[in-house]
Amino acid sequence: MIAAAPAHPSRATATPVRPRGGRVAGPLRCDEAGRELDFSGMGRPWQLLDRPAEYDAVRKALTNGDTGGVILVGAAGVGKTTLARMVTEVLSEPVRWVACTASSQAIPLGAFAPWIAASASRDPLASLHSARENVLAQPDTVIGVDDAHLLDNLSATLVHQIAVDHGAHIVATARTGESLPDAVTSLWKDSYVERIELAPLTKTECVALVEAVLGGTLEGLSADVMWESSGGNPLFLRNLVEGGVEAGTLTDVNGVWQLRGPTAVPSGLVELLDERLSRVGAAVLEVLETLAVHDPLDIDILSELVGAAAVDAAEATGLVRITSHNGVVDVRFSHPLLGEVVRCRVGTAAARIRRGRLVETLQDRDASTPAHRIRLARLCVDSDRPLDIALLIDAAKDAVSLANLPLGELLARAASERGGGLRAAELLSRALLWQGRPQDADEILARFDPDRLDPLQLVQWGVVRASLRFWSLGDVDHAGDLVEMLRARVDYPALRLTVDAAAAAMAVHENHLAEGIEAAERVIADPDSPRQAVDFAAFALGLALPVAGRGADFAPIAARSRVQQKSTDGIIRLMVRYGDVLALTTIGDLDLAEQRATEYREFSSAGQFVGWAIARIADGVVATYRGRFREAITAFEQALAALNAESSLPWKLPARLLLARAYAALGEVEQAERVLGDAEEHSGPHMALHEPQRMIARAWLAGAEHSAHSAVELARKAADLAHSAGQYAMEAEALHHATRFGDRTLAARLTTVAGRVQGPVAAIYARHAAAVAAADPCALAAVSGEFEAAGLLLSAADAQAQTVPIYDHAGQRRPSAKATARMMALVARCDGAGTPAITAAAHPLPITEREREIAALIGRGLSNRAIAERLCVSVRTVEGHIYRACIKLDASDREQLAELI
Repeated sequence: MIAAAPAHPSRATATPVRPRGGRVAGPLRCDEAGRELDFSGMGRPWQLLDRPAEYDAVRKALTNGDTGGVILVGAAGVGKTTLARMVTEVLSEPVRWVACTASSQAIPLGAFAPWIAASASRDPLASLHSARENVLAQPDTVIGVDDAHLLDNLSATLVHQIAVDHGAHIVATARTGESLPDAVTSLWKDSYVERIELAPLTKTECVALVEAVLGGTLEGLSADVMWESSGGNPLFLRNLVEGGVEAGTLTDVNGVWQLRGPTAVPSGLVELLDERLSRVGAAVLEVLETLAVHDPLDIDILSELVGAAAVDAAEATGLVRITSHNGVVDVRFSHPLLGEVVRCRVGTAAARIRRGRLVETLQDRDASTPAHRIRLARLCVDSDRPLDIALLIDAAKDAVSLANLPLGELLARAASERGGGLRAAELLSRALLWQGRPQDADEILARFDPDRLDPLQLVQWGVVRASLRFWSLGDVDHAGDLVEMLRARVDYPALRLTVDAAAAAMAVHENHLAEGIEAAERVIADPDSPRQAVDFAAFALGLALPVAGRGADFAPIAARSRVQQKSTDGIIRLMVRYGDVLALTTIGDLDLAEQRATEYREFSSAGQFVGWAIARIADGVVATYRGRFREAITAFEQALAALNAESSLPWKLPARLLLARAYAALGEVEQAERVLGDAEEHSGPHMALHEPQRMIARAWLAGAEHSAHSAVELARKAADLAHSAGQYAMEAEALHHATRFGDRTLAARLTTVAGRVQGPVAAIYARHAAAVAAADPCALAAVSGEFEAAGLLLSAADAQAQTVPIYDHAGQRRPSAKATARMMALVARCDGAGTPAITAAAHPLPITEREREIAALIGRGLSNRAIAERLCVSVRTVEGHIYRACIKLDASDREQLAELI
């Protein structure tokens, strides 16, 4: 149930609003209902986005003699009054604001009461004349009418007369879904004023507004949910943000704001919507309260419960909307937050009865789809009807398959607490495991005695427990014992295949690639393999084949997973999709990799945050290889924030290793060091697969520290480590990095390993290494073009950069300048990234690599002794390098030397 959060007691701080053109409008302290706005709970004041097109249109209508003014029409909270006041604040003409309320509507000329002389108050004609004379006492007056739908008939007549007689310009606001006096409607129908529909904010505008207020990045999945919930309504959005911050469901995780759990609706918004609900009538309220227990509802089901006439009446109010999708016509709230407010009005007992009625209506209908089963199960859990344990288990399985982990946990726990046995416990354990609560998951499974389980139950129990012991707890030995126990006690072939597939995935992570690939391919090839076995085998191969240099071989497995409508575990299926993106990246098909990554990040629920994070990691992989490092950093940081849990999820490791590379490429050494330090929490035999990538990240960090020698050494170590495990694609990539860092000896080795790697990229690596070895600028320029065509832009920049010193040494200034210009153009497309080759080409200095490295360490604040310890040399050696570098660069001391570097 959504709780109504109390309003802040303090008054709002006046916030200047800057309209288009740089002029500062007056302070805005009230919302459209005239209530004080309070920003005290936010890190920054609530701001308002410019609406330049609408702002200009309103101002033109109020300053143009050809029109009588403008009426702004839109939903409550969309910003009508705010925009109108922004414009009128900067006008030189006097402005008279008429505030309309429900109470003033009951009084003739109630809206204009402040302008009626006391002597004229009893005579309607005299009152009308008095109000007109006084409100137009100053020439060129602008009349502002807020909430014109609440004008009484006589006030509406006066506004109409003023517009017809061109007595003043009119700026009015009116709320959609409300009946208007005929005199107001005729204003735009007869073209006396211009009518402007004020649309909700776009998703981009909503995200920009929220991020400006919060002072940080808004997680993409949370942005989707908030935009959908607010419907782009600025007032609803603001209340959603403030309520979430106050309730602690909208929190900052390492600079990324994310929405989790129920949303608190602040009392200010409850009051605003309650006022609207109080006037809708009993029939419409019946529709809304029925819809509140499940939104959306099939129109036929809702009509059966409350009557078609009531549904039509509710649609006419604008409080609900009718949508059609795949032949199904649904009724849903016009704004999800409206549903939360209605739910607050419905008591617990009444809501249980309504859910029970809905269960009775739905239970005899088709429940063959996951959506229907989940809907029915959720209603059953909180209804007054008896629970169907089998339905709860099936719905929990559906939720886990859809990667909606909190929902899967809710339904599985309900089934488990009501005697659901091992099937419910296994689902609950998996939902907890993927949410970063492995200890809780293990405790649930530990309650079962494996000696009392039949073979099917034993595999259900043992595979999940072995998985959580292996990946989440790093207990490789215990996980291995569980696998061996399953193999010893399970003879049925299909069940053995499931155990073999899980074991293959573990072998891959232990970096026993040949063993893991062979076992997983055997499972995939067996026509009798059950779905769970195929899922685990595809997961293993999605990580193993790309790094082994067989990325193209994963294509049919990925295709099989895409067409498969259902998976036993939604997170495993998403990991397979990640493997698809990884495979396409390693073979050099970056366009298709990016297309797949985009397809795979379509999620609709905040409960799917783990799957969304995995999809964002896939986005980051492609962006990193393309050289779009800022984009990659955003993707990885958002993914890491989404994966924040009680126990750190192992999927953080590959994201962190590539994130460190992205930061290092941009020269942000401290950030790269931080991320690599964080990555140490995931180390050990269960994560050995990623060790070559860890070494490559360290090589890039060394490169960012201007230590080209160390960068080459670390890249070569990564290549050796990858080769020993059969990670030939990683070996080729590591050798390529070493070549970019300045190693001229790797052409033969790269040529050999390129023959073992599918796709064209490794062959380009080999040609690059050969060009570096030959110091051939023409060959380097040609291979730079190949890298650019493949989408590997920073590799292209490096290859071009390596031509510059060759041209300089030969005294060929024109080709050197041309090569430098092309290099810089490529670097600009990589967010201004830097590498040792680019630094040397762009800023050629007459110092050695060691002297440059020491100067860079000085710039980071290290003492001579600290530098000596870091480089494993004597302090006197460091001092000698500093002295020689200062002489070459005419620097007077170490500080000047660091500044020059």
